[in-house]
Amino acid sequence: MPKSYRGLATILRALFMVFTRRDWSGAEYFPSSGGFVVCPNHISHVDPFAFAHFLYDNGHPPFFLAKSEVFQVPILGRLLTAAQQIPVQRGTSEAAKAFSAAVDAVQEGKCVPIFPEGTLTRDPQLWPMTARTGAARVALMTRCPVIPVAQWGPQEIQKPYGKALHLFPLKTMRMLAGPPVDLSDLYDLAQDSATMKEATSRILDAITAQLETIRGEKAPAVRFDSRSAGVPETGNPKRARNSGSARTTKRGSA
Repeated sequence: MPKSYRGLATILRALFMVFTRRDWSGAEYFPSSGGFVVCPNHISHVDPFAFAHFLYDNGHPPFFLAKSEVFQVPILGRLLTAAQQIPVQRGTSEAAKAFSAAVDAVQEGKCVPIFPEGTLTRDPQLWPMTARTGAARVALMTRCPVIPVAQWGPQEIQKPYGKALHLFPLKTMRMLAGPPVDLSDLYDLAQDSATMKEATSRILDAITAQLETIRGEKAPAVRFDSRSAGVPETGNPKRARNSGSARTTKRGSA
């Protein structure tokens, strides 16, 4: 690992050791050698750090795909770049570079976390929603193991798109990894949208099953779909909805 990675990891790990409790299970499913993709659900801006703590302490320093805006934050952006994290310019042709970088990282033997949903879930009850195909594409291209992980607890520190941090009383970061998702029967099929959709569905089903175990309840029978619900796929959906309402009211007043 680069020195900047070790330095950043040391600081973040120390903070999480002090300010969180941990309930971790399933690390035995991580491969003992070789690169792999690990796919968690996404419920809070805090959860990438909690998830990184889980991976790092179990011997698999993660190399994340993160939205490019994070790399533009002073100091943090330079640290992430030096630590070889992978920027993603969502919604642009440059996103293909992130895919290639993720494939290269897996082939170099690295642990590459990919949030299949691509952004914080829009599901009102924080269950995994419909996802993008990036994780499936990397997995099918490299034929590497895909490990599903459910996480629950980071949303208690910071609610989705919330600003306030609620550190006390200490919150428990629950992580549950499951066995690799079997995609072997898809390897030799045409890598078209149908194949990607099937692989993505299997990954989401596996994450959801792990989350049901953690939460002790069943997920909705139909997965939340932002497009069907008319919710923006990126950004704060509440802010977008409020802005839309304000514009409608203004037009109505005029």
